[in-house]
Amino acid sequence: MDSLNLPAYEYRLEKRGGKLVIFDPIRKKFIVLTPEEWVRQHFVNYLCKHLGYPMSRMGVELGNKYHELRKRSDIVFYDQEMNPLVIVECKAPHIKLSQAVFDQISVYNKTIKAKLLIVTNGIEHYTYSCNHATSELVFLEKVPSYEELKG
Repeated sequence: MDSLNLPAYEYRLEKRGGKLVIFDPIRKKFIVLTPEEWVRQHFVNYLCKHLGYPMSRMGVELGNKYHELRKRSDIVFYDQEMNPLVIVECKAPHIKLSQAVFDQISVYNKTIKAKLLIVTNGIEHYTYSCNHATSELVFLEKVPSYEELKG
């Protein structure tokens, strides 16, 4: 798998049915290892182990509905009242983070209404704060720690 611009960690890989799988600590099961899953697992580790986000309030590959379309959010982090606080959209390292990717996470957020939006391909990471009253997105220089976010 590709080298990422995220901290390394001790992941668990196995070969099952001829496919390489990685353990997902959120879903508590092994998942087929794709380039996007590689980024997702590294970003979950980054949020939890390096930025202090509680793993117990994180969901992965959660479905939500926008109009008649079914969508899946890569990572959603919830506040203490279990309201969505952060959405992370993960792409494979070779995928360019284009306007289409930012539009995708914005569409998800129309129903989720998270305060923070993050887009990553494991190499580049973009973070935006979202004001739902004004529909304003403000670019942040870095992903805030959990302490900074709840501050």
